[in-house]
Amino acid sequence: MDKVIDFINVNREKYLEELKAFLAIPSISALPEHAGDVKRCAEWCADEMRRIGLQNVRLIATPGNPVVYGDWLGAPGAPTILFYGHYDVQPVDPLNLWQSPPFEATIRDGEIYARGSADDKGQVFMHFKAVEAHMKQTGKLPVNIKFILEGEEEVGSVNLDNFVKAHKNELSADVVVISDSPMFARGVPSICYGLRGLVYFQIDLRGSNTDLHSGSFGGAVANPAMVLSQMLASMKDRGGRIKIPGFYDDVVPLTDAERNAWAQLPFNERAYRKDFGIPKVFGESGYSTLERTWARPTFEVNGLLSGFTGEGAKTVLPAVAMAKVSMRLVANQDPDKIANLFEAHLKDVAPKTVELKITRMHGGKPWMTSYDNPFVQAAGRAIEKGFGQKPVYTREGGSIPVVSTFQEELGLPSVLFGVGLPDENAHAPNEKLDVANFHGGIIASAIFYDEIARTR
Repeated sequence: MDKVIDFINVNREKYLEELKAFLAIPSISALPEHAGDVKRCAEWCADEMRRIGLQNVRLIATPGNPVVYGDWLGAPGAPTILFYGHYDVQPVDPLNLWQSPPFEATIRDGEIYARGSADDKGQVFMHFKAVEAHMKQTGKLPVNIKFILEGEEEVGSVNLDNFVKAHKNELSADVVVISDSPMFARGVPSICYGLRGLVYFQIDLRGSNTDLHSGSFGGAVANPAMVLSQMLASMKDRGGRIKIPGFYDDVVPLTDAERNAWAQLPFNERAYRKDFGIPKVFGESGYSTLERTWARPTFEVNGLLSGFTGEGAKTVLPAVAMAKVSMRLVANQDPDKIANLFEAHLKDVAPKTVELKITRMHGGKPWMTSYDNPFVQAAGRAIEKGFGQKPVYTREGGSIPVVSTFQEELGLPSVLFGVGLPDENAHAPNEKLDVANFHGGIIASAIFYDEIARTR
């Protein structure tokens, strides 16, 4: 491994320039006007895979954006890694809040700023460079590896489950590796062994066929904005507990061992509030901030739209009101069951003075694995060697729905091997990736392949 690591160290500046080229492609999957950029980014990934020595590289068509596939299977008898990542990125709005152009990667104070730097292009690219280092220095990898990169992760991975089901034989492996998650904190490397699931809805209310004069009609007809606000407010009690009947029935409670381990983590709530401008934390009573974000389900309003929102005043009763809401789910909660419970409850609390339309948008199952499995432990050894200290074991509040798909359809365990940071601004202006973490991640990834080889 010494000459592989030396090669990585010698090329660290070169890697940053190459990453900038990847980050320059505005592969925004949510916006139709960027469809050409998404395809161009897929082709860029395929070209890079070929350049670093992967074989059988191709773009595989789906009803949406293509999946980029490549492999290297020259290690008979060694374990096979299936690496999953995504090449699409979030929209950049509000653009005026970016300190530098989102698709012109800029390094400031040891961070590389660009859309996709942390989520997920930078973390995909560190595996490209780890593979390249092995191939350049030894002409081979210690394991077999298969890459699949999708272009629809940021819009719900709507075609990925069917892709996995249709390519089961081609995707057979021993373990899935995903680098699309943050470390616990700066200087505290971590391995994630649990993810929350998700259900997402749009709620539309209509009270009339046009906006109405609030003087002529106020008090005589229902105001959809007010009705929607009341409906949303009724979803939680004052202690933050969700009031949807049956919502908590399948929740797996935290173990005492987990609560004790998490209590020892270097989490500073005062710094947390300061970093994100939070006056006071809030959540379900009886749980710490980490427990709430990692291991308890949520109900959140993601967006509201109704009535007049311009400058000045306009005395109007809006005809319609809309909200986008999501629920994060924890181990053993089923997205379809929760969605059905929510729809039933919403219909129950909606008054007859408005028309209700419920649109189920997307979702994903929660996931959890045992952190004493050999692949997770191999990742722990690699991270310790790459970053100079042992990782902590955490869960993550976000969702990566395909992790459950890999488990159910392919029977594969997953290792979440991320090097982002909690303040990386993923999905927000000024997204960034710590340059030292990027470099350490390349080294740790290269070591990880070697450690995986030793599990057999």
